[in-house]
Formats: sequence, C-alpha cells, structure tokens
Amino acid sequence: MKTIIFIVIKEFNQLKRDPRLRATILIAPILQLLLMGYAATTDVNNISLGVCDLDKSVTSREFVRSFVSSGYFTIERDINEYKNIDRYIDNGSLQVALVIPPKFGEDVAAGKSAPVQMLVDGSDGYTAGIALGYAGQIAGAYNQQIFQRTVDRSGVKPNFGSVNSDIRVWYNPELKSKNFMIPGIVAMLLLLITGMLTAMAIVKEREVGTLEQLIVTPIKSWQLIIGKLVPFVIIGIFDVILVLTVGRFWFNVPMRGNVLFLFFCGGIFLLSSLGIGLFVSTVSHSQQQAAMTMQFFIFIPFLYLSGFTFPIDNMPRWVQYITYAIPLRYFLEIVRGIFLKGDGFLNLWREILAMFSIGVVLLVLSTLRFHKKLE
Repeated sequence: MKTIIFIVIKEFNQLKRDPRLRATILIAPILQLLLMGYAATTDVNNISLGVCDLDKSVTSREFVRSFVSSGYFTIERDINEYKNIDRYIDNGSLQVALVIPPKFGEDVAAGKSAPVQMLVDGSDGYTAGIALGYAGQIAGAYNQQIFQRTVDRSGVKPNFGSVNSDIRVWYNPELKSKNFMIPGIVAMLLLLITGMLTAMAIVKEREVGTLEQLIVTPIKSWQLIIGKLVPFVIIGIFDVILVLTVGRFWFNVPMRGNVLFLFFCGGIFLLSSLGIGLFVSTVSHSQQQAAMTMQFFIFIPFLYLSGFTFPIDNMPRWVQYITYAIPLRYFLEIVRGIFLKGDGFLNLWREILAMFSIGVVLLVLSTLRFHKKLE
C-alpha cells in the first residue's frame, strides 16, 4: 500500500511541475463547458425575415407583428416588389420571406380563406425546418385569434364539436436545449480530460525515460498501474465537481436527482475512460500521437455515435448496433436522467450494468496490454 501511495504522490508532484497539465485540469474543463454551453444549442432564434406586404392593410400589419412579437423572427428588410425576394435569399441576407397578397385584409374580414406565402432558404435544412414550424405555430395562433374575435362580435357560439388539447411538457417545460446539452457536455469532458491525461502522462514518462527507471525498481506491475491510475480518478472527481458547479449555478441547469448517485455513476464511467487512456498509451510513442489517437479514434466517433450530437434512433439499424459498445452512450442517458428526470438506480440499472461491464472489459484488457509492454 505504501508503494502505491508513493507512486500517487510522485504523479501529483509531476503534475505540479507541469503548468500545461495544471491548466488542462483546472482551466480547460471550465473554458470548454462555457464555450460548448453557449455554442452547443439547438435553439433557433433571430431568424432573419423579409416582409413583402402587398396589401398594406391594418390586418396585414397585425399579422406581421405576430411574427415579430414571437421572438423567433427579426425583420431585416421590407420588400416592395415580389421579384426582389430571390436576390435577398440568394445572397444570404434573408432566411425567410413572408409574402402577403393583395386583398388579404378584405378576405380575412369577409371570413374567406386568406393564403400567405413563406419562402425559406433550405440550404440549412435544420434551420429551415424549425423556421417553418415556428411560422405554422404563429399562423395557427393568429387564425385562432381571428376565430375568437369573430365569435365575440357575433355573440353566437359555434354548434360544432371541437378538440381542446392540454399540452404539458415534462422534465424540461421551457424546452431549453441547454438543459439537455450541458449534462451531456459533463460526460464528454470527463471522457476527454481523464482519458487524455492518462494517455499523455504515461507516454510522457516513456519519452523522458522515467518509466524504464520505475520498471527496474522492485515495484510490482499492478502497483505501478494502480499508482498511475489513482491520481486521474481523483482528478476526474475534482473536474466533475467543478463542471457540475458551473453547470448548476452559471447555466441554471436543474439537478433533480441525487448528486452522490451521479458521482457513483461517474466513478463507474471512469473505468472506461481510464481503460481507454491506458490502452492509447500502449499504442502511442509520443504525446502528440496519443493526443491524435484520442481525438480521431475515440473522441470524434464517441461524439457522433453516443447520442450527444444526433439521436441514436435516427441512425441506420447497423449503426445503432455499434453504439451498444460505446460506454459514453450509457453515461449520457444516466447523466441526463439524473439531471432532468431525477432518475435513480431502479430506472437506470440497465445502463449502469452495461457501462460497468464495458468498463471492466476495457480496463482489464488495457491493463494486460500495459503489463505486457512493461515486460
């Protein structure tokens, strides 16, 4: 036990002497969380809108105001002629153009159908789809407003049946994407920081020759491995506390579950991230190679296939089978479940069991390979 403690103390002394590693441990998690917390959002606001109002009536202006007051659209240009719309959309100055035809106000007042036209730049399919959805909601709300106004004026209630929907959103009532993304960023940072540090710290010792010096000392290989990994477990726990604090109090992401249970699950996930870092250290001959291996063969595939960026259900069936082997997939479900739903062990035991199994396999295989390298 004393031998392991001495190795752990040696690792922390090395970290103290390396200002780059200190920055990676203390500053990088906060900086990345702040950048990704603001940048990694699926909310679409301030959509540039051009209005071609060919009616110029009180009703048409009221309809345009409903778009502005929604908060989703910003009027960038008033278009006098229909033929000018193409030019503004082509040069990217407008994302959406609203065309109100002549006699729009007369048709609305007469109770007739009053069609309007929406022209959308579809080069960005995601934003275009969101913009069309917003426009449909605004038009529907305005149509309901006209209907209610007509009923109030006539004093006669319609005698036909109607469907009244009572829509309630659970877990994220305001539909803020940050409440979904930031718990995922916590999981991504834990993988990136602990996996990268483990790989680079061990490779650095091999580069400077201190690993060979440790091998010739009367230290057993399992003591060396444990002594190497324990500091990064402590660093991982510290970074989780740091990132959770920023996410909770800076971004105001609700924490509905048990924090201690989250740390327990994070400890299980560390089996995978440390195992991955240890394995990368055995196939890398320099710190640069270790960083590139983590970036291109671990981080980017995990980013795309874990459900962090794209829903797994939307992926092809054969790709979905691959995601079952990615531990980050399960940890993302666990973190988001604890944050947003307040899930406990009974709700997440399948994900915990799968993550634990993968973590044990990764750590054992990486340890055996590292042990072989030592010999």
